[in-house]
Amino acid sequence: MSWNPTQSPDCPDTGGLDAIETLIIPRARDLGGFEVRRALPAPDRQMVGPFIFFDQMGPAEFLTGGGIDVRPHPHIGLATVTYLYRGEFQHRDSLGTDQMIYPGEVNWMIAGNGVTHSERTSAAMRANPGALYGIQTWVALPEKDEEMGAAFEHHGREALPLLEEPGKSVRLILGTAWGARAPVKTFTETFYADAVLAAGAMLPLPDDHEDRGVYVVEGSVSVAGQSFEAGRMMVFRPGDAITLIAGERGARVMVLGGETLNGPRYISWNFVASSQEKIDAAKEAWRQGDWQHGRFQLPPGDTEEYIPLVE
Repeated sequence: MSWNPTQSPDCPDTGGLDAIETLIIPRARDLGGFEVRRALPAPDRQMVGPFIFFDQMGPAEFLTGGGIDVRPHPHIGLATVTYLYRGEFQHRDSLGTDQMIYPGEVNWMIAGNGVTHSERTSAAMRANPGALYGIQTWVALPEKDEEMGAAFEHHGREALPLLEEPGKSVRLILGTAWGARAPVKTFTETFYADAVLAAGAMLPLPDDHEDRGVYVVEGSVSVAGQSFEAGRMMVFRPGDAITLIAGERGARVMVLGGETLNGPRYISWNFVASSQEKIDAAKEAWRQGDWQHGRFQLPPGDTEEYIPLVE
């Protein structure tokens, strides 16, 4: 193992709770009628493999005219993964991308040295009542790739490997697992999958990845006789043979992990980096707001507003 991901100065404070080693209980946040449950980073656990941020968005229901408006904001040192179960997002970024994302598809945005993007409910969706439900994650980049140029990939659901057996269906979103490979370009050994299990169905975890975790989205699963309900993330020891068994209501889980990085990452606001100096430089560039000649530009078609720097 190259680095113990439980060791980091930048995990949230435990607030007096016992140290969390293998079980993470996400922190719920109300964003004005829209709930987000954040599993990573967690107390004493910054990452699972290269995954440094993991948010469950919703489920949320919107009246006609309602929706989500995440104004333009910057990133460095990471790649974002948006994966939806219900609803849609309109993604715009400073590369000129204007891409809708629908359930089962993947938006993979590599921030590298710097990118700006926004995520909004489209005008077409606002014409009727709508919904939003999904997962958004950040994957920290290896140190050698932190300064690369920004890039974007979109892959429709038909492009992602779908592994099916009686009682279970697994869509591979990133990386390699169970003998399949997803088309998204990754920078370290990684895997990320959406698994839907019928009651009693069994799912062995890949045993060829250093770090492995499971987030229970719906239903419940048992591991070695212990049951875990929705809204729990379990992280497992390297090398242990792990099999999930779906509970009586079945389960939907996100399975994630991969190779650990060469050291902890600093994380502040929307920035991830291997040094505090890189974080500070990105903050200053965003604070200056030189959209024409500076490090960050606003997304074409979405330049009327942006999120100010959060100190």
